[in-house]
Amino acid sequence: MALEAIQTVTQAEAKAKADREAAAAQAKQRLADAQREARQTVEQARQRAQEQARQMMAQAEEKAARLTQEELERAKADCETLKQNARGRLEQAAQLIVGRVVEQ
Repeated sequence: MALEAIQTVTQAEAKAKADREAAAAQAKQRLADAQREARQTVEQARQRAQEQARQMMAQAEEKAARLTQEELERAKADCETLKQNARGRLEQAAQLIVGRVVEQ
């Protein structure tokens, strides 16, 4: 009977050891899986952030190009107005010069 008790205890200890080892292996695998998933999540977030940055840069470049074009068009219109004003005064300037030359 004592021998059976010793065998039972020995078997229980062996089973407990095997269970601990299996639990440790399972915990190790779960940790590895969680770390892999975390790396994938970080990589996906990094890729989304890069894509958003690219989109923001493209939008900023489009806006800058549009504003530049609008400013160029305003400057062109201003130059055209100045040219028209100058042409209108060209006749007056010519008469003023002729008048001064004649006076001398």
